[in-house]
Amino acid sequence: MARIPYPDLDTLDPQVGAFMQRIDPMINVFHMLAHAQTAVRPFMQFGNALLFKGELDAVLREIVILRVGHVTGSTYEVHQHKIVGRDCGMTEAQIVAVPEGAASPVFDARQKLALRVTDEVLANVRMQDATFKEAAQTFSHRELTELLLVIGFYAMIAGFLENMQIEIEPEGMVENPLKRAKPA
Repeated sequence: MARIPYPDLDTLDPQVGAFMQRIDPMINVFHMLAHAQTAVRPFMQFGNALLFKGELDAVLREIVILRVGHVTGSTYEVHQHKIVGRDCGMTEAQIVAVPEGAASPVFDARQKLALRVTDEVLANVRMQDATFKEAAQTFSHRELTELLLVIGFYAMIAGFLENMQIEIEPEGMVENPLKRAKPA
């Protein structure tokens, strides 16, 4: 059970309420974010930019998001992004191997590197120079920037989810939290 009640969308600032009413599906994380009335819209726009408008390969992105969820212990994030990952083309073998990380043979070289980057950034904020050099040679500047932003964004979300104790929606309520979502 969430540590604080979800906001009544009808009592929000009218512009924020109207924005929130357009979100479909209204999953629990989005609903709770409405408490941050001045931040929720920019937050959603930033998330949408990373998810829908980025250059980073969708499977690679979802592997990284799932790794962030596993490392941070965010069950909600892992639950939702297993669904998204499947829809983006992740294999079941990849989904199952994410907790093992870069040591798993199911990932290709780019995916293993992205997992190493994720682990180093989460553990130390700054990745090792050798890892950065390899990442800068492997990924375009835009991809590397997006990779770091995805790691940071989803680590922030994991902290929000775990501290607020956001509940996973009942089975079948949300087929894919991003399927009907429209970029903001």
